[in-house]
Amino acid sequence: MNGTPKDIDPASDLREEDDEQTLPELDISDAPAGTLAAGRAAVARAVKHAPSAPGVYRMIDGKGDVLYVGKAKNIKKRVTSYTRPVAYDARIARMIAGTATMEFVSTKTETEALLLEANLIKRLRPRFNVLLRDDKSFPYILITSDHWAPQILKHRGARTRQGHYYGPFANAGAVNRTINALQRAFLLRSCSDSFFESRTRPCLLHQIKRCSAPCTREIDFAGYGELVREANEFLSGRSQSVQKELAAEMDKASAALDFEHAAIYRDRLAALSAIQSHQGINPRNVEEADVFAVHQGGGYTCVEVFFFRTGQNWGNRAYFPRADRALTPSEVLGAFMPQFYDDKPPPRLILVSHEFDERDLLAEALCTKAGRKIEVSVPQRGERKELVQHALANAREALARKLAETSSQQKVLKSITETLGLPRAPRRIEVYDNSHIAGTNAVGAMIVAGPEGLRKNQYRKFNIRSEDLTPGDDYGMMREVLQRRFKRLLAESPRLSAETAMTAVLTGDPGEDQSYESPWPDLVLIDGGQGQLKAATDTLAEMGITDVPLVAIAKGPDRDAGRETFFMPGRAPFKLPPRDPLLYFIERLRDEAHRFAVGSHRARRKKDIREAGLQEIPGIGPTRKRALLRHFGTVKAIERASLPDLANVPGINAETAKKIYEFFHEQAGR
Repeated sequence: MNGTPKDIDPASDLREEDDEQTLPELDISDAPAGTLAAGRAAVARAVKHAPSAPGVYRMIDGKGDVLYVGKAKNIKKRVTSYTRPVAYDARIARMIAGTATMEFVSTKTETEALLLEANLIKRLRPRFNVLLRDDKSFPYILITSDHWAPQILKHRGARTRQGHYYGPFANAGAVNRTINALQRAFLLRSCSDSFFESRTRPCLLHQIKRCSAPCTREIDFAGYGELVREANEFLSGRSQSVQKELAAEMDKASAALDFEHAAIYRDRLAALSAIQSHQGINPRNVEEADVFAVHQGGGYTCVEVFFFRTGQNWGNRAYFPRADRALTPSEVLGAFMPQFYDDKPPPRLILVSHEFDERDLLAEALCTKAGRKIEVSVPQRGERKELVQHALANAREALARKLAETSSQQKVLKSITETLGLPRAPRRIEVYDNSHIAGTNAVGAMIVAGPEGLRKNQYRKFNIRSEDLTPGDDYGMMREVLQRRFKRLLAESPRLSAETAMTAVLTGDPGEDQSYESPWPDLVLIDGGQGQLKAATDTLAEMGITDVPLVAIAKGPDRDAGRETFFMPGRAPFKLPPRDPLLYFIERLRDEAHRFAVGSHRARRKKDIREAGLQEIPGIGPTRKRALLRHFGTVKAIERASLPDLANVPGINAETAKKIYEFFHEQAGR
């Protein structure tokens, strides 16, 4: 597990011995900081205050950053093992050498320590722990119960709304596809309550047979309630009984020569069949389970997770946790799973591909958290073994794709290093862009990319706050964004020179190379020309930052992709060959920054529109605003409306309809 240092005898925790007598006498008078001797001495000092009880310990460096979080049945005995003069592997040696102090938290049981350890690792993200990189919450399907006509929708996050939650699904696409099929099968509404209450005639979804239109009483309360019951039963695992009921109703309607209703039941049955056929492999005897399979290769580890609910496959997701290359699949899996379930409800059955230490302890911790029995099993035969083998095959394929992408990415990074004359291959590239319309709702955006692609969890947006900026002043916006970004960086992370950062990487082993993450960028790309570059250079120079490489990318004539001009300080402007892979790579980064900036701008703009009202649109006063809201129900529905639909609203002529449409669909400018 996470808490056991590699190459240290785990049985040492079980021996009854006087901890004070086992501590080596360490003389650190001549031990320079950052050496193994100094680190062991720091641990030895901390051991004197360590409790002889279950709990969690943190190893902290001289800057106050947490290097490692571990748990132990007996903290004092576990931490003592770090002070013994034994042969540590490179990872443990560096971890001990970097330790300046330690902190301890006692718990009542080892189970509580395991849960606390997982929570602290996810929150503190220590350098030497196995880290779950992609930690987005999973999407669920929610059928509400706080309205007489329940709504079906996609839900992500805290379960604050009353209703029945079904999931998790591997991704939003799987949820959207399932909801679309469920709407065809059960005709449940997906509109918001405010839209529902304002309807005076059925919407388009009713016309295309994806909603029963309870809003206009096209179906009565009892009939809609029956549809909701069937949907809940289907998602709860009783799909066969629901299908039998629909088939019986179809036969009954057909026998009564009511072919119109028979066709409705036929279409609903077809939609249910489509849901099940799109699930891929479906278990015969496993109703609810998560399946974990681990595969290693090329210095990377892939953890493939499959979700089975109600006897159906609800998708899978591949994870590539940050882990030292020396760790075995069992060690990675044992560290990965507590973090995975830190904020997710576990199913009744968890199947894993490898045995790992403290599997029973994990099951006990999950039982305590969920309040019901949880089984964590390594299947040896039968259908459960087949499910694990299927997940393992997917893990191998996902890792092969990852390695291929990484190899290609490394070639591109090598090319960008040589072309731009960088001191080393960039591990962190930051790209900046602005978006606004005539200076209003101005937003700056930063995206981050590295050897493994885009790091979306590190994207940042900046609402432009300066009141003295001239509307549309791109240079001023860029200065504000860079000032806010790098001032915070200077405050939160001591400045490392390029040479120091490179030394920190090169002095570690290859495994550590993969996990080293500096918050400082190795390259900054700016969407713009010579003016934006000068603004950025002057802004960073005022803060004493002169060694961060800056590159401005100016669009070609007629804004044609492939004809960009690159500007760098102290170098003549240059272009790349039109078919150069490096040019495609930089274009993708620039386009991603533009997409993120425009999306952030539009979100802010929509919020302002809702707050300010439709009067912001030229030609729309209170009377026309009331007419639009009476007809469409919400501003969101007006935004989605087509030009002919807008023109059909009483009091809205063709010219006004065009203004409204263009206002909502105008492309965000600069």
